[in-house]
Amino acid sequence: MDAFYASAELLRYPQLKGLPVIIGGGRRVEDEALKARYGDRLDAIPPEAFPQLKDYVGRGVITTATYPARAFGVGSAMGMMKAAKLCPQAILLPVDFARYRHFSRQFKAIITAMAPQMEDRGVDEVYIDFTHVEGGQDDHGRSLALRMQAVIHAATGLTCSVGVAPNKQLAKMASEFNKPNGVSIVLESDLQTMIWPLACRKINGVGPKADAKLQALGITTLGDLAAKDLPWLVEHFGRSYGAWLHASSWGRDNRPVVTESEPVSMSRETTFDRDLHAVRDKAELGAIFTELCQMVAADLQRKGYVGRTIGIKLRYPDFRIATRDHSLPLYTQDAAAIRHAAGQCLKRAPLDQRLRLLGVRVGGLLPLEQALAQGLVGDWQAMRQAQNRLGVAEQKADPYTLPLFDDLD
Repeated sequence: MDAFYASAELLRYPQLKGLPVIIGGGRRVEDEALKARYGDRLDAIPPEAFPQLKDYVGRGVITTATYPARAFGVGSAMGMMKAAKLCPQAILLPVDFARYRHFSRQFKAIITAMAPQMEDRGVDEVYIDFTHVEGGQDDHGRSLALRMQAVIHAATGLTCSVGVAPNKQLAKMASEFNKPNGVSIVLESDLQTMIWPLACRKINGVGPKADAKLQALGITTLGDLAAKDLPWLVEHFGRSYGAWLHASSWGRDNRPVVTESEPVSMSRETTFDRDLHAVRDKAELGAIFTELCQMVAADLQRKGYVGRTIGIKLRYPDFRIATRDHSLPLYTQDAAAIRHAAGQCLKRAPLDQRLRLLGVRVGGLLPLEQALAQGLVGDWQAMRQAQNRLGVAEQKADPYTLPLFDDLD
């Protein structure tokens, strides 16, 4: 999908089309003030009333940006303070993941109705197998791609770019050729003219370190990489990665489109605009922690999974990371049970300095139906109800609802 989060926001703020817009961070005071003043009349908010990036103070990063903003050199994962120097006039909007997941489910349902062999690669990206789809081979797949684009746009108002190629690696690269709302076809015969002139970083799997090493060896394009023989690449990059680089430079990728795969874990995390202290900011941290647990639980419930290994992740101002895990006797997708177990993890984590990031993870997943059939799911709600019947004094000590961080005074 094209600039997915930003495009989803422009549907409710059409007055911002054509303007540089940054999506990042949570709701701020300014956002709440606009909501209170205009209510549901979001399209009536004048562009000049929105917060601008030049006024942002904090450590947040950009989730995505509209194409007019990208023209100034800003992009995903860039610090917003840095982006403010490049595009101070950009309008700043908060992230709304619930909205993006709604559109994600919508466009994926459209795709699977037209081409059932779909591999889900995240909220805004999929691989599709056109091989056995009616019309999938017409004009090398262009006709079906155009029809799919039209149906998605009609149903959601959003655009997408499609790359059609013999394999996933080339299709991924092709999808970037003609953004936004484009269709690009790459055939095996196009390798030398369309793929080899590209920088090595265009391969999904060549990161900054590998790219720096390649450049130090005089390899800047995929054509340069293809010119190196396999033994040379294995000597410099190891047997596995060297072989993969060689195959990728020649457009070879035998990975199938995987329609179903079991997730290993589900997690939610957030980076704070300012470092939070476990004691002085315990109320704010506790509320964030509870919300993260609720979000992970909602993900599990929506996707039909339960888990029994609950973990937390902490990042400190010096970027050190601490993780702790706690295994439950039975599986759960209950928010309060997750919060309780995560709280136990928190008690074993070093909290003597400020926190930059907080995360919650549930691992050891099983499909809910399988876990129920094997009697592996705990009735956490019944446990809490039984505790509540014990009386007010016991309710105050309910481990599922105790505020977090309060024992750190």
